[in-house]
Amino acid sequence: MATIKKTSAKKPAAKKPAAKKPAAKKPAAKKAAVKKPAVKKPAAKKPAVKKPAAKKAAVKKPVAKKPAAKKPVVKTTVKTTVKTTVKTTAKEAAVKKPAEKKAIDAPDTNVRYRNLFDAFEQGKLPFVNGYIVSSFFSDKTAYSIFEIVSYAGVKEIFMTETGLQFVTGGKKLYVLVENDTYDKKFIEPVSRAQDESIPKRFSELETIIAHNQTRIMVAKEPNELYGSFTIIKPTSINFSIVFYQLPDVYNSLATFFEETLNRQRKVPQMDAKKAAQLISTTVQKTMGSQGEFN
Repeated sequence: MATIKKTSAKKPAAKKPAAKKPAAKKPAAKKAAVKKPAVKKPAAKKPAVKKPAAKKAAVKKPVAKKPAAKKPVVKTTVKTTVKTTVKTTAKEAAVKKPAEKKAIDAPDTNVRYRNLFDAFEQGKLPFVNGYIVSSFFSDKTAYSIFEIVSYAGVKEIFMTETGLQFVTGGKKLYVLVENDTYDKKFIEPVSRAQDESIPKRFSELETIIAHNQTRIMVAKEPNELYGSFTIIKPTSINFSIVFYQLPDVYNSLATFFEETLNRQRKVPQMDAKKAAQLISTTVQKTMGSQGEFN
């Protein structure tokens, strides 16, 4: 009986291995040691983040200065632009001067025409284009010849022994006024005496018979003038008139011929007006120019 009890007393001694469990806590202590460096690493990164922030401020300073430096550049550009504009305006004014020189062809828009030779002496002859009307009156009768010359692009004008020579081409329109008592009225104008002839036949003329039987004959087409032509200096009561190429030049021609036929050649007013209109229309149709000789 006593031996059995000893055996049962040893069983509690087998519980000693259970005391080893607290030794397993040591690894837990190591885990805490590992966490400490992990905490220090974020602390070390914080100053590294602050350094870039300091660099940003340094970058902003030069950027702020650059726009300030550009301001004077803008002002300079504005000044340059103003100067350039002023210079351009001055150049434009200089370009307009040649246009004023062209006005020599019509020095005064209120003056429709001038005496040809007076205009030459005064330097007021049109070079670009113009119309010259010359008369050849008979000393004994009302028999008259008118020559209307159109020209353009004159190279030179100079005085000769007989008159003014124009170095340019042109066109010449003939007008013949035949008084009622003319005794050779049935002869072709081209075949008449030297002082009474024109290089036209009846078939080449438009004829108006006035109430007093005066016949006004206007050439249907002008004759061509090549290279140069001369306007003979008028004598006695004859004249040479130059008309400026103004917008109303054809009206001026009509008015001039109406007054000349009526007052100097004794053509009735209504007939003179009709003949003058025919002359003006023919000049415009066959001899008109638009800045260039046609």
